[in-house]
Formats: sequence, structure tokens, C-alpha cells
Amino acid sequence: MSTDSSAAARPERLADITEAVLAEGTVRIEALAERFQVSLMTVHRDLDELQRRGLVRKERGVATALPTSLVEASEQYRVTRQSAEKAAIARAAIGHLSPGQSVFLDDSTTVAALVPLLHSVTPLTVITNSLSLLTDLRSVADVTLMALGGTYYSWCSAFMGGVTNAAIRHLRADVAVMSSAAVVDGVCFHQNAESVETKRAMFEQAATRIMLVDHTKFERRALHALLPLADFDAVVVDAGTPAAVVDDLRARGAVVHVASQ
Repeated sequence: MSTDSSAAARPERLADITEAVLAEGTVRIEALAERFQVSLMTVHRDLDELQRRGLVRKERGVATALPTSLVEASEQYRVTRQSAEKAAIARAAIGHLSPGQSVFLDDSTTVAALVPLLHSVTPLTVITNSLSLLTDLRSVADVTLMALGGTYYSWCSAFMGGVTNAAIRHLRADVAVMSSAAVVDGVCFHQNAESVETKRAMFEQAATRIMLVDHTKFERRALHALLPLADFDAVVVDAGTPAAVVDDLRARGAVVHVASQ
């Protein structure tokens, strides 16, 4: 068993424990300690942190996943998942942006992967409800930031609600770029109703609408419908998306671009 001093490995272990619990629903805490080769004390500390983030629940010797069809995983967890796929999607999506445009960017970690590439299409006006994006973009030259206020939600590090949506509806952007938590039968879904309303407001107030989704979104379900993918001007998916899924989306009228690896 490895020592418990491996602090550098903890972020990856937290993500792996979260994925294991979400996949299995309920896992014995002793089994997690054995699987990840750490002490019971360490795995309890890890689970305490994941419980604090709202991802799992500890009770009577087991770790239980929160209902992921109703509760979106925290930003700290989501940002570690499918990072290579998100980067590939971002490289494909940046071609849909041009210097001089105004762009709505939502609070998704998939859209956040665009941040390192935005310097290539400046000058740009970015309008976002994401506190994380505002922080990341504040020092990027020739990017004008417009912050959408409202009620702050720590799980996604973003502002949402009536105030946010009202501010969006007073604007008109060239492009909206967003992602969604799940796609079922060609329709985007999200676990959070307020997220859906904010994304829909951005969609309605943009001339061009781009949806970014990696292949795992086609394996998930969520509660609240957003919009059909066919309503977007472009849908960018990663190369791991099954050909049958891409064919089905195109048959439903979606304009699908598959990002190269």
C-alpha cells in the first residue's frame, strides 16, 4: 500500500474515486481503499472532500453517488474529465469565431477549453456568466469582457437566474458557444433547470449558435430539455463519438463536425 503522503496524486485520485462511485452507485469504503492502494484514513479524507463538493455521500461504511440525473457534478470534477477530447473540440470550434465578434460563452468546462485559443481570434468581446472564465480571460490582450451577474452557484462557479437572463436579453451577440450535460434522441439535456434557461437565453440572443459535446454526453441522461441539436448552426463532437451516433444526428438535421484527434 502506498503512503498517505502522496499529496500530488490526490487530485487524480479524487477524480478516479468520484468516477468509480458514480459508475457503481454505491461502493464499500474498504473496497475503495483496496482499489486505490491507500489507507482507510486517506480514503475517508478523500470522501469527506467529495462530500463537501456535493458529489458523493458517506454513510455506514459505504460511499453513495448523488443522483447524477438531477445534480450536476461540480466544476472541480468536470474540469478533469475528457480533457483531451475537450481540447480537440476546442481546436475545431475556434474556426467558427472571427476577430471583431461578440461571443456568448457559457459556464461549461467544455467551452472553457477555448480559453487558450482565443488569442488567435482577437479582438473579441466575450460575454459570460462564468466566474472562472472571467478570471482566466482578464489578462488576455484584446479581449473585452462583459460579466453577466445574478445569483452565484459555487458548483459551476457561475451566475444564473432571472437577473442573469434579463441581462442576456438586453444584448445581441454574433455567436453563442455552449455545451450540455447529456444528449438523448438528438436533444440536449441538463440536470439544472436554471442552467437550461441561461443557455437558452444565450441561444436566443445570438446570430450563430455552436454546441460542443464530447462522446460521453451521448451515454448520459439528464432531467431538463434544452434544445434539439438540429437547432444549432454547428455541433462539434470529438473523434470518439461513434459513427452511428454522428449518422443519426445528421439524419435528424444536425450539422455535425467531428474534431480530429
